[in-house]
Amino acid sequence: MDIRKLFLDYFASKGHAVYESMPLVPDDPTLLFTNAGMVQFKDIFTGKVPAPTNPRATSCQLCIRAGGKHNDLENVGYTSRHHTLFEMLGNFSFGDYFKEQAIDHAWEFVTEVLGFSKEVLWVTVHESDDEAFELWQKHVDASRIKRMGDKDNFWQMGDTGACGPCSEIFVDQGEEKFHGSEDYFGGDGDRFLEIWNLVFMQYERSSDGTLTPLPKPSIDTGMGLERVAALKEGKSSNFDSSLFMPMIRKVEELTGKPYHYESGASYRVIADHIRSICFLLAQGVNFDKEGRGYVLRRILRRAVRHGYLLGLNAPFLHEVAEVVCDQMGDHYGYLKEKREHIKRLTFQEEERFFATIAGGMEVFKKELEKTQSVFSGEAAFKLYDTFGFPLDLTEDMLREKGIRVDLAAFEACMKEQRARAKASWKGSGDELKEGDFALLLEAFPSNSFVGYEKEAHTSKLLAILNRDYKRVSSLGAGESGFVMLEETPFYAESGGQCGDEGELRAKGRIVAQVQGTKKYFGLNLSRIEALDEICEGETLEAVVSRERLEVQKHHSATHLLHAILRQKLGDHVAQAGSLVEKDRLRFDFSHPKALTHEEVGMVEEEVNRLISLSIPSRTREMRVDEAKASGAMALFGEKYGDLVRVVDFGEASVELCGGTHVENSAHIGSFYITKESGVSAGVRRIEAVCGMAAYHYGKEALQEIAEAKEILKAKELKLGIEKLKEQVRELKSEMSALSSSKSGAISEGVMMGETRVIVETLEAGDIKNSIDEIKNRYEKVAVLLLQVKEEKVMLAAGVKGEDRIKAGAWIKEIAPILGGGGGGRDDFAQAGGKDASKTDEALQSAKNYALERLA
Repeated sequence: MDIRKLFLDYFASKGHAVYESMPLVPDDPTLLFTNAGMVQFKDIFTGKVPAPTNPRATSCQLCIRAGGKHNDLENVGYTSRHHTLFEMLGNFSFGDYFKEQAIDHAWEFVTEVLGFSKEVLWVTVHESDDEAFELWQKHVDASRIKRMGDKDNFWQMGDTGACGPCSEIFVDQGEEKFHGSEDYFGGDGDRFLEIWNLVFMQYERSSDGTLTPLPKPSIDTGMGLERVAALKEGKSSNFDSSLFMPMIRKVEELTGKPYHYESGASYRVIADHIRSICFLLAQGVNFDKEGRGYVLRRILRRAVRHGYLLGLNAPFLHEVAEVVCDQMGDHYGYLKEKREHIKRLTFQEEERFFATIAGGMEVFKKELEKTQSVFSGEAAFKLYDTFGFPLDLTEDMLREKGIRVDLAAFEACMKEQRARAKASWKGSGDELKEGDFALLLEAFPSNSFVGYEKEAHTSKLLAILNRDYKRVSSLGAGESGFVMLEETPFYAESGGQCGDEGELRAKGRIVAQVQGTKKYFGLNLSRIEALDEICEGETLEAVVSRERLEVQKHHSATHLLHAILRQKLGDHVAQAGSLVEKDRLRFDFSHPKALTHEEVGMVEEEVNRLISLSIPSRTREMRVDEAKASGAMALFGEKYGDLVRVVDFGEASVELCGGTHVENSAHIGSFYITKESGVSAGVRRIEAVCGMAAYHYGKEALQEIAEAKEILKAKELKLGIEKLKEQVRELKSEMSALSSSKSGAISEGVMMGETRVIVETLEAGDIKNSIDEIKNRYEKVAVLLLQVKEEKVMLAAGVKGEDRIKAGAWIKEIAPILGGGGGGRDDFAQAGGKDASKTDEALQSAKNYALERLA
């Protein structure tokens, strides 16, 4: 039974628009991951934007709860239904139908489509929701409807804003299987399992707690795919269903040990975690030291540790990942496309952790032997800092023993390093909380971009926002804000390309400087500073800055660079981020290791070769499925409409792209790679320049070469450098000889028994090297040297073949005489002093110290 398809098809038949699952990395700075089905509709529910033309929607949304506020990680594997990654089926109404239809749809789908017996279904409603109670009685007897309080059956997004009562559908799994003290309807047992939650968003909560009815109440529902699948297959645990057992069977194969539910927590952890690993890697998240990449690393290391418990002492998760790609790749096609990429990065990260896990486990076991009820926070920190064990991994291992970590001591050790364990991330989406965007969208649903064809265009000024995003009728000279033109030639920042700058003119006179352009909820708005008064409704000439041409050069060069990287390094190369500006480009791409100097040179040369071929660019509009079928490259997470733009430079490069480009590759000019570096595990970055920026880069390089030649007094730079290196070698040789002669001038000291004792002032040379030379010269020796440099004193001691005198203790005794301090090992120690006038006293004390111990 394909429950996903059944669900989406059912609601499509009820007039709902089907939405694809949005990326796990949301366009929302307040969220670490997409954690609920309603996230992609959040702006509609909060009123930031008006409802779409079709006010009904449905989706099967991938969600992750493994970091930040919503974190189920520690429960995974130990319960029947906690997961890091899960799929949420949902249907939504934005001010269209409400309780009656939502209830009717839910009941019809559960009973007639999924085929659950009506006799096993129970329902909850909010204690105040008489309307829902009455509506449910059309379908289920009142004795199987339970009223619940705010804790269980009232939903709200925050302390204020939209909220409303909930209603849930439960399945009775049977008294014969579940007969504990909590296995009653409303109890905490597993007999009655919630499968669907219907949120009736009907109130607005004010800051004082007052609930005001919304003029257009809405519906938000959620039905967990994993729970429904397990129930339909007659399984009491999600992990025993067909969604997870293929991964568990693979772990059985790798370990050679059969899975039993009672003792199989490690199997379940691996089966769950590998799904999150695969989807996050496929969607462009990479292992890192912070933010989302750090959460991904924690998930993998927890899975590896559970594999280690099962006897797997070498990388294995990459093999389980292949099962996930096979099993879920039919619905999420990019899993199959990214299969090798997923396996490679997983294997590399496993290797890193396996290199330290044995040592970490040894430290853990030794500390555990000394532990009664509280595990040392210092040891937990050492496991984290030295062996890469996240705190929650250590806590997870201790949980099995009923022991807790001394968190106060751990936090004290972390200090600034605590930032690594926190989810620090930058939202990539619109970070505005306030603004009159809903007003603009209601009045002007969109504005047209005409910048592909024109760099200057006369257009009506539809709306103005001030710097606080509030709508105003005008801006005066010196004021800044945002303008919305009916038709705009200014390209809005998107796909890595920066937004256009330029001017607004009235009757040939510049009235505003455009400082950037960006999309806000689909509206193309330009940020301006007014030089004269501008008013809504007037007609202005919008002129794009000529610097756009330099931006276009860098954007087209990025496409060529991407193509060459795939051609030379392999098809695994995929864009992981980009930035295109007027004077540089930055391109992040998936690749397992740093490029060699030769590879960087080869890539740079090949891009320049394509540029020199003068390849005309061509832009076509076509359906997105046709574009992908034609071989055009698309980026995961980019939102494409039914019609897309395909930009190609002959067969060299074909990509889906909404940006602006040069008309011919020759317009790009020269192309130089300025830097190649790593961004995170499995992701590299190339920075480059072209166009005028490349000219300036080359000019500065030539200027530096000319200045270097002048300094070296050489016509050929290479010859000058070789000559300079030879001079350095000669000087080093002379200094070494001088140092040897000076240190050789040190007396042979005195013999105290079989030990030679040398206590002297060193006139020249390196004090440490001199100590080493003396120790090499004699079998049993104790030497202490002082050296005066610029009113300060350096002293060092060395001991060889003699146990009665320790260099560290000797130095600690003498250094205070010189106003200093220091110490070191038994065989070597050094210190510094401030009072050079006490040199003779220090030498005599050093001799007396040796005499007392060796006489």
